[in-house]
Amino acid sequence: MSEEEKLYKEIIGIMEELIDDTSIPRNIRRSITHAKNTLEEAGKPMDVRVASAIFELDEIANDPNIPVHGRTVVYMIMGKLETLSKIVSS
Repeated sequence: MSEEEKLYKEIIGIMEELIDDTSIPRNIRRSITHAKNTLEEAGKPMDVRVASAIFELDEIANDPNIPVHGRTVVYMIMGKLETLSKIVSS
């Protein structure tokens, strides 16, 4: 398994954990699900999917209703997506 595939699976796993976290408001979990689905779209190039997911997660991170621990995890995911973007573009 390549480094890209490992990182991709790790990101999806973290997003699924956030989606299952009932301490996060439902609308935030729904938005995270949408960002995850965007990342999983097979018809688009990986760099486009990553950029779209980062954009969606940035909006989620700025939502005043997200708990602090959720915001921290969203920022962590965004950092991992940035790393994935660098791997894909090289």
